[in-house]
Amino acid sequence: MQNLLTKYFLSFLILFFTSCVYGVEYHVSVKGDDNQAGTKKKPFRTIQAASNIAQPGDIITVHKGVYRERIDPPRGGIANDKRIIYQAAPGDEVIIKGSEVITGWEHQDGDVWLKHFHNNYFGYYNPFANEIRSDWFFPLESRQGVDRKHLTGTVYLDNNIIEQAETLEELYGKCTGTRWFAKSDNSGTYIWVNLRGKNPNKEFIEINKRRAVFYPSNTGINYITVRGFHLTQAANPWSPPTREQGGLIGVNWSKGWIIEDNIITHARCTGVTLGKYHDRLDALIEYGYNAHYQTVERVIEKGDWTKENIGHHIVRNNHIFNCEQAGLVGSHGASFSTISNNVIYNINRKGWWDGFEQAGIKLHAGVDVLINDNLIYNCQRGIWLDWMSQGARVTGNVLYNNEKHDFFTEVNHGPLLVDNNLFLSDVSMTDVSQGGAFVHNLFAGKVEVRTYWGSDRFTQYFKPH
Repeated sequence: MQNLLTKYFLSFLILFFTSCVYGVEYHVSVKGDDNQAGTKKKPFRTIQAASNIAQPGDIITVHKGVYRERIDPPRGGIANDKRIIYQAAPGDEVIIKGSEVITGWEHQDGDVWLKHFHNNYFGYYNPFANEIRSDWFFPLESRQGVDRKHLTGTVYLDNNIIEQAETLEELYGKCTGTRWFAKSDNSGTYIWVNLRGKNPNKEFIEINKRRAVFYPSNTGINYITVRGFHLTQAANPWSPPTREQGGLIGVNWSKGWIIEDNIITHARCTGVTLGKYHDRLDALIEYGYNAHYQTVERVIEKGDWTKENIGHHIVRNNHIFNCEQAGLVGSHGASFSTISNNVIYNINRKGWWDGFEQAGIKLHAGVDVLINDNLIYNCQRGIWLDWMSQGARVTGNVLYNNEKHDFFTEVNHGPLLVDNNLFLSDVSMTDVSQGGAFVHNLFAGKVEVRTYWGSDRFTQYFKPH
């Protein structure tokens, strides 16, 4: 009898502590309804509906299907063991898209088709009225001798991005390959496509509509887990270190996120952002060294860039590819984080634009960051640590076939440890820093040490820690 009572008491303790840690599990299904309770038998239809009511310790389980929405979590968890978990149901393929399927194209002439949208279709953010213009973004010169205008909007054919034409006349001319062109005015948004003989009404055509797929509007949304999803097709803008860094998925100046086991693909600019908050003063200073220096001054003056408040994210076991700026970017907000076991490839290789901030992984102020055991290839740059990466360690990574270099360390003053990596591209490393220790690496390509480049740039002072 005593053994039986002990058994019941232990079971009670397990159930009690489990409920304290995990809370409620909500379910989401494409067959659900947001007016239901969110149980397994009566699931919600949208992930946002579950997000709106989830509390620290709760789990949101999403079942198979395609969900076209942006998740904007209004709150996060309060500790590692009281986080809010967003997860795909085990074994289910759950795709969350920032795009919409488009039908009803009207034939114009030749291979050109048109779709007209009223401006209220896009709501507060119209990707096809939003030009990519930001610090350290360099549009390539067009064939007409002027800078090309690139939009955050884009068109997908069979889940593949197609190229934006420079002019509408190009669509009617002898352009090679599939193209699209768009303009917006008071009468609406007009998108033309040329699919080279294909009828878009018989093809699978999507346009990106949402700025992000998973991104909180507010800062300080801490301790969130995002696990097991396919996140794709966001119309996110350029993410320099001097502006808010909004990715296809991003943390927006928060702490303690875990982003794991996801497929993250087809971001217009960056796949994952662990970066900076919005500061209205950022746009008032002409970009360049001085603008960034003043941005860092304001980050420090703001007072919340501390080990207690920011960073400590874990980004692991993700496949990140086909993003046109970077796989992962973080300015200050990635400090104390671990980025491990990710496969990152096909980053900014289409040559549609140029600029800085383009790499598989690009961090500013990556204090005490650990970057380990990642596979990074077919990127413009592999790993780029820029500005105050004190205490960072880069270890056990494999990089190859990256266009400019595998590893770039710029304006750092150490200590920085780079060990046991395979750098196999034509240029293995470019070093424009001090205080780095390079131990047991294989450099298969050139090693460039540029003491003359940037020697007059100074970073803020960090105390030893």
